[in-house]
Amino acid sequence: MRFLGVRALAPEVAHHHPNKRFRNLSGKNRVTFRKYLVLAGVTLCASIGDSLLSRGMKQVGGISLNHLPDVILAVVNPSVALGILLLLGFFASYMTALSWADLTYVLPATSLGYVLLTLIAKFYLHESVTTWRWIGIVLISAGVGFVTQGPALTHHPAKAQANQEYEPARREP
Repeated sequence: MRFLGVRALAPEVAHHHPNKRFRNLSGKNRVTFRKYLVLAGVTLCASIGDSLLSRGMKQVGGISLNHLPDVILAVVNPSVALGILLLLGFFASYMTALSWADLTYVLPATSLGYVLLTLIAKFYLHESVTTWRWIGIVLISAGVGFVTQGPALTHHPAKAQANQEYEPARREP
């Protein structure tokens, strides 16, 4: 019989295993290429979705919650509808990212969307972007560089130890 290792037999045990060699096999603390794709999905869906929503609402004009038919008509505008779909994609990607990383990692890592959103607003929506906003974007980008140098998920030794205490007893073969 081939030995599969701790990770293959019980991934939840591997994640909380006291030996770092086994705990790192679970891959939950590493930011993989797929996880970077999820973060990119968060960034792209939010930026493009917000831009389309803005474009569509400018086409629709002013609406009020007091007039429900106006709200419904706004939703059937193609730009608004596509913007809403992309924002749903944003929330799905965002929830996925939060399932494997801390909020303090995900939110700054996806804040590069502000850069993309500003570029879209400037060149696609033809909005005026002041020098102060560009300076703010540079500061955001620099901050993202600092945040991404740390771990994606905070390790809580007390939780890992508590989980080990409640593991079922193993039988000797």
